[in-house]
Amino acid sequence: MAQLIDGPSILTAAGDPPKRIEEMVGRVNSRTEAVSVAHMKSPAGWAEPGQRPEFLEVTYVLAGWVRVEHEAGVLVARQGQAVLARPGEWVRYSTPEGAEYISVCTPAFGPDTVHRDDP
Repeated sequence: MAQLIDGPSILTAAGDPPKRIEEMVGRVNSRTEAVSVAHMKSPAGWAEPGQRPEFLEVTYVLAGWVRVEHEAGVLVARQGQAVLARPGEWVRYSTPEGAEYISVCTPAFGPDTVHRDDP
């Protein structure tokens, strides 16, 4: 049965300074484990630890740009571009000048499946 989602759950992000996560679909807001869809509002200077997630992640940039470090180098995704990170790949996301983007993960993002680097 179709489900209307009235609005997002606001979540706390890893990294510093704090990033706003508005989860529309996922483990928290819709109790969905197959996929998560979140709107990210990331300030200038935000960075998070590297990670080796169990899920596929698509980062679709709406405004600004996102820096994605990976084992073979660095990608910069600008407005209208996306980055596809596959399960098991090491990645590290940051927004040196701030960005707004959509993150889609399958299966859904979970703190137990992201496998962040030790600080």
